[in-house]
Amino acid sequence: MNKLKRAVLTLSLCIFTLLSFAQPMNMQQEEPTDFMRSNGKIYVVVAVIVVIVVGLFIYLVNLDRKITKLEKNNNK
Repeated sequence: MNKLKRAVLTLSLCIFTLLSFAQPMNMQQEEPTDFMRSNGKIYVVVAVIVVIVVGLFIYLVNLDRKITKLEKNNNK
C-alpha cells in the first residue's frame, strides 16, 4: 500500500509540474534574454557570472595550496 501511495504521489506531482509550465499558445511574450540583450544588460550579467566563477576558482586553488602545505608539514 505504501508503494501505491508513493507511485500516485509521484505521478500527480509530475503531472502538476507539466501543467505548471504550460502556457497558452496565443500569448506571444518577448523572451527575457532578448529584452536584456536589446538593452545591453546581458553583457553585465555575463561579466558578473564570470567574475564570480573566476573568484571561486582562485579561492579553491589557494585553499588547495594551503591544504597541501599543511599535509606536507604534518607528515614530517
